[in-house]
Amino acid sequence: MTSAPVSMDEVMLLAGVIFTIGLVGVMVRRNILYILMSLEIALNATGLAFIGASSHWGQPDGQIMFLLILTLAAAEVSVALGLILQIHRKYNILDIDQSKLMRG
Repeated sequence: MTSAPVSMDEVMLLAGVIFTIGLVGVMVRRNILYILMSLEIALNATGLAFIGASSHWGQPDGQIMFLLILTLAAAEVSVALGLILQIHRKYNILDIDQSKLMRG
């Protein structure tokens, strides 16, 4: 039982849909945690596009870029969660619109 290879158009369409979901989540949500998760979704869609392109052309460059994207996402999450914890402890909010209170 062999499966047919997935075309590059299908991979790019899926990556575009996932990236759009992440972008809409960043633009619509107000909670900092949801915005952070939406950014992760957008980064994963970008990684999927790189993997699909590298598979199509038979080059390992897309896989290397995906590893760099994963590293960037891990660093972004660790820094952002630290900031979110400090904001929540000090102001007891996670709403972006209420962040005007943080101005000194």
